[in-house]
Amino acid sequence: MGRHTRPEMLSRVWSSAVLGVDALPIEIETHTEPNIPRWTVVGLPDGAVRESRDRVWAALKTSGLPTPRGAVTVNLAPADVRKEGSAYDLPLALGLLAAIGEGLITQEVLDEVVIVGELGLDGAVRPVRGILPMAIGARDDGRRAMLVPPVNAAEAAVVEGLEVYPVRTLREAFDFLTRERGRGTPEPTHAHVASAVEAGGPDFADVRGQGLVKRALEVAAAGGHNALMVGPPGSGKTMLARRLPGILPPLSSAEALETTKILSVSGRSTSRGGLVSERPFRSPHHTISNAGLVGGGSNPMPGEISLAHNGVLFLDELPEFDRPVLEVLRQPLEEGEVTIARARATVRYPARFMLIASMNPCPCGHAGDPTRACVCAPGQVQRYLAKVSGPLLDRIDLHVEVTPVPFDDLSRREDAEPSAAVRRRVEAARERQAVRFASVAGRYCNAQLTSPEVRRWCRLDDAGRGLLKSALTRLGLSARAHDRILKVARTIADLDGAEAVAPAHVAEAIQYRSLDRAGWGVGG
Repeated sequence: MGRHTRPEMLSRVWSSAVLGVDALPIEIETHTEPNIPRWTVVGLPDGAVRESRDRVWAALKTSGLPTPRGAVTVNLAPADVRKEGSAYDLPLALGLLAAIGEGLITQEVLDEVVIVGELGLDGAVRPVRGILPMAIGARDDGRRAMLVPPVNAAEAAVVEGLEVYPVRTLREAFDFLTRERGRGTPEPTHAHVASAVEAGGPDFADVRGQGLVKRALEVAAAGGHNALMVGPPGSGKTMLARRLPGILPPLSSAEALETTKILSVSGRSTSRGGLVSERPFRSPHHTISNAGLVGGGSNPMPGEISLAHNGVLFLDELPEFDRPVLEVLRQPLEEGEVTIARARATVRYPARFMLIASMNPCPCGHAGDPTRACVCAPGQVQRYLAKVSGPLLDRIDLHVEVTPVPFDDLSRREDAEPSAAVRRRVEAARERQAVRFASVAGRYCNAQLTSPEVRRWCRLDDAGRGLLKSALTRLGLSARAHDRILKVARTIADLDGAEAVAPAHVAEAIQYRSLDRAGWGVGG
């Protein structure tokens, strides 16, 4: 569109709204007319959007820009989508200037760009959340460029095919759109992607002893399996869990984009901007609520399980969490996403994470401890263990007992195997899985296999079937546990570089079902 033939009274500016981890284009129509001064915003705005009038007026005045003298009507379309937050301040101000500015900002220019940003009273442009999905949406809608707060520019710039211009002030954005570019004119921001694996993080080499537990975590990492560590206080459960991200494969570009989108929507940014480079590790306190864990609120936000997407969710002292909180994990663990339904909207957040949990074997923590006697009655132990439901335990592939480290292991001078060496084996196993699942959409590791896929890719010979049958009968395992043993055995075979799942792989997988053994955890 060119310049209007009639006086400029109407303008259209494009902005964006976040719904879940995706963005929706928002058209901001501004109409001015000589009338009794008033400010009307329609299109389902929340309180922050309605309050924008005062921020916009003050920013225009302090920036030396004109303000309307008559009636202003602003329409936010589509009208059936709730508009929330302060990200519409900058596009509202520029739309107002376009409507009253006698053609200085043309509709042709406005149609090329998407604009987001909160305004300070001095005209400064402040950061907003959700900039990455907004930038992706702008690119997909065919926009050429995007005006964003400087703090958000590096994050938006990772989107290819979109020019991202950081604007520090309302005046700078106005000058840019009117083509009055001089000193201080913003230049496009270029993408920055940090290295995939950061050095100096927690390393398995720091952990003395615990060879069995390290092996179990290696298996978990290689197949994307959930794991539960059971042992007395001070045995190193938390220390081991915090080193798990260091043996996981680097984030792929698609995973990095997904993870960064979630951080962006939640208002968290990376340390240097751009895409996330490390797999997330989230460790919420046991007092967390349902909404804090899975997401929610009147304005739904991602919970801890989504912030752990493509990474690790560590729940320390599992029985201390409220049982209803733990039970809400069951559906996300199966489906890899969480759906939050509200009266105004239904949003979906990805939640494909590795669940790593730890717990004591009994209330006092010393059942089975060779150095300290347990003082718990059998009934106390059973009530303690019952805080974690059977259906939730069935969704945890590996149950590992963690024992105190002997003095000889603690006093050894030589370092243990470093995380980098373990990670190479994990990556090789993941590559075998990637080749195996190349023709199956959404499959990248053994933990994701469905029951038909387990029968296809986890076949056993007669000896393996006999061993598994005996274990199932002895332990009284569920059908879900049967499949999980086979998945773990498949992962162990991948670590060995074996095409077939051998009886030895099945035997090792069975030993990772500690909580299924009759009489486990009985105090003395």
